Amino acid sequence: MNKTLSALALLALSVSVAHAHGDVTPQGVDIGGLPKLEGEQTVNPYRGNAEAAKIGDSAYNQNCARCHGLGGVSGGIAPDLRYLPPGEEGDEYYAQKVRNGVVRNGMTYMPGFSEVFSEEAVWAIRSWLDTVYTDE
Repeated sequence: MNKTLSALALLALSVSVAHAHGDVTPQGVDIGGLPKLEGEQTVNPYRGNAEAAKIGDSAYNQNCARCHGLGGVSGGIAPDLRYLPPGEEGDEYYAQKVRNGVVRNGMTYMPGFSEVFSEEAVWAIRSWLDTVYTDE
């Protein structure tokens, strides 16, 4: 009987931990106020755009912070995005990972967001990430 209770206790704990990050359904990104983009971009067209960074901050917090941490500071689940190379150097790498996700040895480490985020949302988030970059 004690084994059954222990198993139930572990199950209850795992369920509460699974919900610790809240709703993991991707949230829409309000891109109002940003210039419309045509096709996939390889370089951030919004670099230096304060409105894009503001939108990206909100979109990041709603969709990315669960794994990558508030302010881009990872808690160990996923890479710390403050170290993503800034500027054009990191743009193509960033966009590829966001659009296609990351799968290693058949395991999904990050889902692809190409069906969720508009091109504008992808680059708004990147614009915000540029503001938290650190090389320390």
